[in-house]
Amino acid sequence: METPRDRMTQLIRWYLSAFHAGRSSDIAKKPYNPILGETFLCFWNMPDEKKSNDLSEDGPVAWSSKDNLSFIAEQVSHHPPISAFYAEHFNKKISLDGYIWTKSKFLGLSIGVHMIGQAVVSLIDRDEDYILTFPNGYGRSILTVPWVELGGKINISCAKTGYNANIVFHTKPFYGGKKNRVTCEIFEPNEKKPYVSIEGEWNGVMYAKYATGMNEAFIDTKKMPIIKKCVKPTDVQTEFESRRLWKDVTRSLKNKDVEAATEFKHKLEQRQREEAKERKEKGIKWETKHFHEVGEHWLYDRPLLKRLKSSPSGTQG
Repeated sequence: METPRDRMTQLIRWYLSAFHAGRSSDIAKKPYNPILGETFLCFWNMPDEKKSNDLSEDGPVAWSSKDNLSFIAEQVSHHPPISAFYAEHFNKKISLDGYIWTKSKFLGLSIGVHMIGQAVVSLIDRDEDYILTFPNGYGRSILTVPWVELGGKINISCAKTGYNANIVFHTKPFYGGKKNRVTCEIFEPNEKKPYVSIEGEWNGVMYAKYATGMNEAFIDTKKMPIIKKCVKPTDVQTEFESRRLWKDVTRSLKNKDVEAATEFKHKLEQRQREEAKERKEKGIKWETKHFHEVGEHWLYDRPLLKRLKSSPSGTQG
């Protein structure tokens, strides 16, 4: 996009469309608990892009090409349970660097999950950083049929251009009202009135009303194509990559053997406890693989901007 306004609008279009993909079911389920040191690597073939053989060997996923969107995540802390993640598209010079962890509390018949952390989307050719945060999650009706919803206020801003947006994920009122409502206002620098207001359902259709009088369907998540991620086969993954680490649990769940799945899960968690105890006794600090802590934030060790700067020609060698 050529203008700061169009870039902010497009970033909001991406952000608001990102949540519908999280789960196909409304019913809350017990998750796999990430293990300290666990990693996950994958990439996506972008639609309408040529297949390139130019591998991004210095990137987070060495077997992906410079036309792919590559992704890496690592469980960098167990207490609190922090997941750090990074994505990039080399040829578009776009990256995302983020981390997230949760604090849960009981709210009567609900569980509130407070999402702590942030992500930064960097448009490297424009020298623009967009800082964004995440909505909270709520598990409702935990004694009957549990269901999940999002709630909370989000701000997205770009210090360089001055554009910013306020997003509200609305929780369903006790009586009446719709599930999954979201509203958003996007502002030009130093303006009190938004140039566009968006509302709808984050897992359905969202509509935009512009200050110019124009209206449009902003996002229709039902019409968005599903692009599957590409992951190395489990048998060639390293020991701590997610699918290999959890393969016995996954196989048991696919076979509907919940007892075996629980047993394998317990073994992994027990090993983690024993290793933590051993480190404590020996006074050894846990070393992360791909991310490091800077103040209160977690950052990827080798982001695209850093690699471009260290390359002699300004491009990847």
